[in-house]
Amino acid sequence: MLKLEKRQVKIISIVIALVFMGSVVALALTQTGSGIASAASSVNVGVVDRDAILSQHPDGQNFQTQMNAAIEEVQKDFEEKSKGMTDQEKADYYRQCQQRLAQKQSELMEPILKSVDDTIKKVADSKGLSVVIEKAVVVYGGTDITQDVISRLTKK
Repeated sequence: MLKLEKRQVKIISIVIALVFMGSVVALALTQTGSGIASAASSVNVGVVDRDAILSQHPDGQNFQTQMNAAIEEVQKDFEEKSKGMTDQEKADYYRQCQQRLAQKQSELMEPILKSVDDTIKKVADSKGLSVVIEKAVVVYGGTDITQDVISRLTKK
């Protein structure tokens, strides 16, 4: 009988500990939630559609022309060099060609993305926005600065 009582005491102790831990977690979540809500109300949020900006970027046409030239060059190179290759060698060389194209795309796109990011920052600063989020992830609210960014980019 004494053994059964010790077991019951252990179970009761564990239940009390779990209830206490649950209370602490609940208290922490309620305190954190109010902090987030008050912080969000003091932050000015902007939204931007990067795809629209990139599609109207002044250097977009130049980027597309250079990428098309690179694709043609890689296609010709692949056709010439793969004539005597086995299927496995062709597959390996094709992957190398794809990697070269991805590298070229990255090199050409880097300055465009940098100019977009810099312009977004300038527009956000001029409008007093402390955060700018991609428009596609916003359900409601925020100041849309997409057209302002496009205007500033196309004036340069």
